[in-house]
Amino acid sequence: MNFRIDRFLKLMNDRGASDLHFSVGRPPHLRQRGEMVPIRYRRLTQHDYEELFRPLLTPEKWEDYSRTGDLDFAYELKDVARYRVNLFKQEFGGGAVLRIIPTKILTVEELGLPKVVLRLTKIRSGLTLVTGPTGSGKSTTLSALINEINRTKRYHIITLEDPIEFVHGNIRSIITQREMGAHAIDFNAALKAAVRENPDCVLVGEMRDRETIRLALQCAEKGLLVFGTLHTNSAGKTIDRIINVFPSDEQESVRAVLGEVIRGIVAQQLLPKVGGGRCAAIEVLFGSPALGAIIREGKTNQITSYIQTGRGVGMVAMDETLRRMVEEGLVTGEAAFEKAIDKEGFHEWLEKRGEAGVAEERAERMAKKAIAGVATGAKTGASGAAARPGTQPGAQRPPATATASAPATAPAQRASTPTAAAQQPRPAQLNVRKP
Repeated sequence: MNFRIDRFLKLMNDRGASDLHFSVGRPPHLRQRGEMVPIRYRRLTQHDYEELFRPLLTPEKWEDYSRTGDLDFAYELKDVARYRVNLFKQEFGGGAVLRIIPTKILTVEELGLPKVVLRLTKIRSGLTLVTGPTGSGKSTTLSALINEINRTKRYHIITLEDPIEFVHGNIRSIITQREMGAHAIDFNAALKAAVRENPDCVLVGEMRDRETIRLALQCAEKGLLVFGTLHTNSAGKTIDRIINVFPSDEQESVRAVLGEVIRGIVAQQLLPKVGGGRCAAIEVLFGSPALGAIIREGKTNQITSYIQTGRGVGMVAMDETLRRMVEEGLVTGEAAFEKAIDKEGFHEWLEKRGEAGVAEERAERMAKKAIAGVATGAKTGASGAAARPGTQPGAQRPPATATASAPATAPAQRASTPTAAAQQPRPAQLNVRKP
């Protein structure tokens, strides 16, 4: 069965976009090379939104979304790709974000990750974390690691995901993939059950809260191989995040357990490449008795030094990777400075290269933009409240779109031609016809 959304997804695939955004009151947008690019299409109405997404769901799932205002699920367009979908409610109606999930599971080599990362697939127990901001490729890296274990070991691997993204076939291992909501209530319940399902390896899609983190540590302590994710951009911040989520009276015991079970951390951030596209900057840390002592003693500020002394075994710090990428001409000094962990040290390094002015100019522009935004917001709030009685101060109507190719009229008049403005001057075209 063909759905209206399929035509937008094909456009997304053709333009090499990573995400597709819908929001009532605005035209659809693509995320290309890290930037939001509008599709030349009319502003969506709530009717449009429901026609796009309601057919993808069962009545029960749509009722869940209507009640809670948020829903995650996966959608597959045959012979094109799988997509992770998040529906949500916003000020002017419905909203949605669809992220492409490649159908092929890439290897560590194909992803361009350091080969030393494969060491994390050869250990038999403990906790390994893949961290980074949203959209940095954590799920892709984890899928490569799980695929390597699947290819080389006879394990029972359980993945707990929300939703299931990469679909793994059984190669040498047996893989059980469970989706939150469809197969389990939540990560906590699924993780408790996983211990009774005779696993060798458990992947926790998101360690969102204290209880999930506690259970993951317990599983690792019991001798299971556990993989998980956190939204941190360095190994040191990852350790701090895990410990600080617990109350102060529990932190000493958490440090002891974490110092014992941690096996590795891969932190990654995406940067715009010179000439287009994006590339990943990677930090790699491996566990050892020395790291365990650092964690137990609360000296996480020493982790960067620990990584630097471990270069011989393949460890690499985030800022070291960023410097190498600048030297190789992969990224600009400005882009690297934005992602650097030690801003002051990185600035000094840029000064020696004669590039510090670029970073300073960017910081100055961002400061001026922030000040201007505050001033504009204050004026808008005052004038908007006076002009539109009954609205909240500062609320703004969605901006008119000059490039919309069709007015929001009756359903019979809705045939229009959205085009992607992503790669001017030759926009891609897509004819969307109401069935």
